[in-house]
Amino acid sequence: MRIAIKGRNLHVSEDLKEHATRRFRKVSRQVSEFAELELELIEERNPAIADRHVAEATLHLKGVTLRARDASPDIVHSINLCADELAVQVKRHRDKRRKRRESRAGAVPPAPGDVAAPPLPGDASAA
Repeated sequence: MRIAIKGRNLHVSEDLKEHATRRFRKVSRQVSEFAELELELIEERNPAIADRHVAEATLHLKGVTLRARDASPDIVHSINLCADELAVQVKRHRDKRRKRRESRAGAVPPAPGDVAAPPLPGDASAA
């Protein structure tokens, strides 16, 4: 999984990038290597907002886009919350896909060679 981290009103240090990569490792094990994660770290400059640090994650998968957004007074805590929320969404998505695939596999009609022909009326072997 490729991770792009950008900051708005906030400098993204190497330690912060490393922490985010470590926290999203659980998600990266469950998705394809072609998946793209965009993590945006935002610091609100309004002093009236208590939860000033926001983490927004957008995960682009094949056919679906998952999003998570969390805010808290600390940016590291926001990243942790966002990673946990996205991990739950990825697990739910994978389970839904697996269940759909299994139900389709069970509903496939048998091949024409596998079905026994019904007995013909007046056939001696049917009685």
